[in-house]
Amino acid sequence: MYTPPMFKPDRAAGLAFAQARGFGTACAWDGSKPIASALPFYLSYAADGTPQAAFHVARHNPLAKLADGTSSWLLAVNGADAYVSADWYVSPDQVPTWLYQAVHLTGPVRMLSDDELAVQIDTLSAKYENWLLPKTPWTSAKMTAPRLETLKKMIVGLVMTVEEVEGSFKLNQHKSDADYTAVANALASQRDAGSQQIAGLMREVRPQAFADQPNQLERSVP
Repeated sequence: MYTPPMFKPDRAAGLAFAQARGFGTACAWDGSKPIASALPFYLSYAADGTPQAAFHVARHNPLAKLADGTSSWLLAVNGADAYVSADWYVSPDQVPTWLYQAVHLTGPVRMLSDDELAVQIDTLSAKYENWLLPKTPWTSAKMTAPRLETLKKMIVGLVMTVEEVEGSFKLNQHKSDADYTAVANALASQRDAGSQQIAGLMREVRPQAFADQPNQLERSVP
């Protein structure tokens, strides 16, 4: 991933972003072309502190045959993104751009044993069921054993040993306060969720630039 220094998060921030997002695109090379699948995942850590990304794919997914434990895969995790019009800047001679957050995790992927897969299924569902609280969480214990075993045979559990963490949090950090706030305010006034999320992130990155301004995101809430 090409990342100018001003947009590059540190390793801890990149991992935290990936864990919070929990959804990405796994990509591997089959010898002649790239193979990719969008999927949910979660991060855990080995005894030595090495991060691991756990996920699963359908047994007939071509990715399943590529998990040899040595070949390097890419797990691309994208967050909010938004288009920025050059007209929104205070300074002249600007060009349009796109602001976004993205993290790439890279490393070898191996298959999980049946016991490891059972743990992964419960851990993965618990992560996302927690997003729905106070709803009573769904667990695999709600399924009959035969049905659960049948479905488990239809998937392959995988885990990536994360060797490299690359990220780009492009939020106009290199712009002046005047241009920075002008763009953030313009994004906050847009209707799409991506623009509003980027506007909120920009406020978090440089809160002092907005010290004398009302929060347009809060004002937009009915």
